[in-house]
Amino acid sequence: MSKLYLVPTPIGNLEDITLRALKILKFVDVILAEDTRTSGKLLKHYEIDTPMLSHHMHNEHKMVDRIVDRILAGENFALISDAGTPAISDPGFLLTRACIEKGVAVECLPGATAFVPAIVNSGFPNDKFIFEGFLPVKKGRQTRLKMLAQETRTMIFYESPHKLIKTLQQFEEYFGENRQVSVSRELTKLYEETRRGSIKEVKDHYIEHPPKGEIVIVLKGNSKNNQ
Repeated sequence: MSKLYLVPTPIGNLEDITLRALKILKFVDVILAEDTRTSGKLLKHYEIDTPMLSHHMHNEHKMVDRIVDRILAGENFALISDAGTPAISDPGFLLTRACIEKGVAVECLPGATAFVPAIVNSGFPNDKFIFEGFLPVKKGRQTRLKMLAQETRTMIFYESPHKLIKTLQQFEEYFGENRQVSVSRELTKLYEETRRGSIKEVKDHYIEHPPKGEIVIVLKGNSKNNQ
C-alpha cells in the first residue's frame, strides 16, 4: 500500500539522520522538498538520486490534491523540510491532513527537531512546556505576549537572527528583565552556542555581538522568583 512518509532531516550536522530515513528516501518514488537546492546537498551527500518536487508554503495549497491522487494511484512520497521535522513551523500539515481525510496512510519517522536540544540544554523545567514557534510578526503579537506573561510552563520560540534583539526587548517589557532565558543558535553546527541568563543580560550580549544562524529561544515560565 502506497503512503506518505514524513522524514526529518538534519538541522545542521549532516550526520544527524537515521538509517531508516536514508532507506525511505531511497525507496520512495518522489521526495517533496521545501527547497530542492538545500535538500539536493543532503541527497548528494548520501548518494540518493530519488526525484524531487518543490513543496513549500507558496505552492502547497495548489499541490495537495495532485499529490494525494498520485499516492492513491500507487506512488510513495516522502516529505522533507530544509531542516528538522516536517510540519513543525514548516510545510506539511495541509498535506498530512488531506492524506488522512482521503484514507492515505501516513507514517512519520522520528528525528531531528531544533527545539528538543534547545530546551534540554537550557536547564529549565521540561516536564511541561509549550511550543510557540514563530510569534506573529505584527497583528496579534502584543496580544499573544500579554497572554504568555502569566504562563508558568517553559516556553519555546523560533526566531530569525535579525529579529532576535527586538524580540528580547519585547520579552523584557512583557516578562520583566530578570526572567531567565536561554538562546541557542546554530544547533549541531560548528559555531553552536547557547547563551543563558536574564533577558536583559542576554539581550545586552547580542546587542554587542550581533547573532547569526537559526535561533531557538527558551523562556522560563512565570514564578514568584521572576518578579
